[in-house]
Amino acid sequence: MMLSELQSNDAVLAELGRRLERQRLARNLTQKQMAEQAGIGRATLQRLERGESVQTTSMIKLLRALDLLQSLDGALPQTIERPILQLERERRQQPRRRARARGRMPSRPAERIWRWGEEPEATA
Repeated sequence: MMLSELQSNDAVLAELGRRLERQRLARNLTQKQMAEQAGIGRATLQRLERGESVQTTSMIKLLRALDLLQSLDGALPQTIERPILQLERERRQQPRRRARARGRMPSRPAERIWRWGEEPEATA
């Protein structure tokens, strides 16, 4: 069963529990042996395999004991490269093609603010 956004948190935990149990059985380990290798209590391992919530450190210890800790890199990569940020970074690395004016550019002469009733008189 693939994990999906449509599944509830409980369904995801239950699937993770089943997967952890299959990993343990594939290594031909009892719950007691697996718990000892991971440095967690047997009751904690049982809760994990039943799909119940446990502390994150317990999950990390178990993944480390199963030699699966590196699989978290795929789920939670260090950075996510967003295309727009990559383009901006590349643009900054390109050589400049123009020089900027030094100092402030001369401004236009101040224009008088027009107010109602100050229409220029039309000459005939």
